[in-house]
Amino acid sequence: MSGGIHTAFDLSFTHTEGRWARPGSWIGRDFPDVRMFQEIAVTAERAGVDLLFFGDGSGIPDTWRGSIAPAVEWGIQWPRHDMSPIVAAMAGVTSEIGFGLTYSSTFMHPFYVARLLNSLDHVTSGRIAFNVVASTRSADAANYGFDELMAHDERYERMAEFIGVCRALWRSVEPDAILRDRATGRFADPSKVHPIDHRGRYFSVKGPLSAVPSPQIEPVLVQAGGSPAGIRTSAAFVELAFGFGGSVAAQQRYRTALDEALTAAGRDPARVGILWATQVIVAPTAESAAARRRDILSFWDEEAVGAHLSHNAGFDFSGLPREFRLGDLAERIRAAQATPGGLVGMLVDTYGEDHRISRADFFEHGWRHATGLDHTLCGTAESVADALEENFAATGARGGYMFSSPLATPSGLADVAELLLPELRRRGALAPRSAGSTLRERLCV
Repeated sequence: MSGGIHTAFDLSFTHTEGRWARPGSWIGRDFPDVRMFQEIAVTAERAGVDLLFFGDGSGIPDTWRGSIAPAVEWGIQWPRHDMSPIVAAMAGVTSEIGFGLTYSSTFMHPFYVARLLNSLDHVTSGRIAFNVVASTRSADAANYGFDELMAHDERYERMAEFIGVCRALWRSVEPDAILRDRATGRFADPSKVHPIDHRGRYFSVKGPLSAVPSPQIEPVLVQAGGSPAGIRTSAAFVELAFGFGGSVAAQQRYRTALDEALTAAGRDPARVGILWATQVIVAPTAESAAARRRDILSFWDEEAVGAHLSHNAGFDFSGLPREFRLGDLAERIRAAQATPGGLVGMLVDTYGEDHRISRADFFEHGWRHATGLDHTLCGTAESVADALEENFAATGARGGYMFSSPLATPSGLADVAELLLPELRRRGALAPRSAGSTLRERLCV
C-alpha cells in the first residue's frame, strides 16, 4: 500500500443520534434527500478524500428491553436505507472519490450481491468497495427469517463461502469475452463465459454472472472482523481492513494479528492497509472545539444509550445486576452468539476480566462510548494532525483513517475537509494521489 495517510468519511450515521437537529445541520433538507449526499461527495472529493463509506443494518434496534420504542423515539441508528441508489447519484457529480457499501454475508445471497456490485462498479467507472459483514444483530436476523443468531464461527464460515462464490461469479465472464463485432453480429465469445457450478454448505450457484465484466472486475474487498475467526477469514481476501480499538496497544495487537493471518494465508501484509475508525471534532480554536464537544452531551439519556449499546452488542444490557465481573458479562454475551467487542471488549482490555464493575459505572462508560467521546480527537487542525501522525506511525503506517463526526451534518465533516485535511496535506502526511482510474489503483496499490 502506498505510503502516507489515506482518508475516508463514514457516512453511516450522518442523520441519527441527534445530528439532524444540532447547529450546523441542513435547513430545508432531510434524510434521505439525495442532494445532501451529493453535496458531501463534492466537498469530500475536492478535499482529496479517498472513500465515502456506508455501514448498514436492516433492523430497527430492539435489543434494549426487547422494544424498538427507544430507538424510534430518539433516532438511534435508525432510519437506515439501502444506499446503493444514493451512491449512483453521488457518482454522477464526482469523478475520483470511491464508495464503500455494506452487505451481510449472513443474510444475503452472493449472486444478488455480486450482480448489484458489478452494476455499481460500471455506474461509478470502477470506484466501488464492498464491506462484507458477518451480522451480529437480532433485529436484522428477524427480518430475514432467523429466530436466533447464527453461531459466531459459523457466520465466518458462511462469509468465506459467500466471498468465494462472489469472486468466482465476478470472474466467470473473462474481460475479453465481449466482442461487439458489428460486422458479424457476434456479441461475445461463449468459450470465455463459464458457469461456476458451485455447490457448498450454504449456497448452490450455477452461474455465470449475467453481466459484462466491470472496470475493477471485482470491487475492493473490505472487512472489519476483530475476532480470531473474523481475522482468519478476512485474511484470505481482504484488501483493506477497517480497524477499531480504544488504545494504541489494542490497535497494535490487531495489526499484529492481521499481519500474522495474512502471512499464514500466503499474502504480503505490507499490501493490506487498515483504516482506523476515528471520530473527530475540529475547530479553529481549542476552546470552540471543546464547546462543540460539550453540546453533544445534551442529547443522550439512559434509554438512548441503552438502545445504542445493546443493539451494537446484540445483547440486552437492561438486565445487568447492581455489580458484576467483566469476564462473566463477556461470557454471557458470547453464549448468546452476540459480540463481546465494542464497549465490553474495551473494558476487558483496559481493566481485565476479573475486574468488578457497578451497573452505574458501566453505563457511565457506555454513555461516553455511545457518544464516541471516549475516543474522539478534539481540538484544532494542528493538534488533531499531531495526534494522527503519531498514531499512524505507531500502528504500522499502512492505511489511514475513516473519519466520522458526532456534530451536525454537514458542518462536522466540512470542518474535517476544510481544516484538518489541508493541514495534513501541508505537512506532506497524506498519501500521494494516484494516477490510476479505479478505486483499487488509488487506494490499494
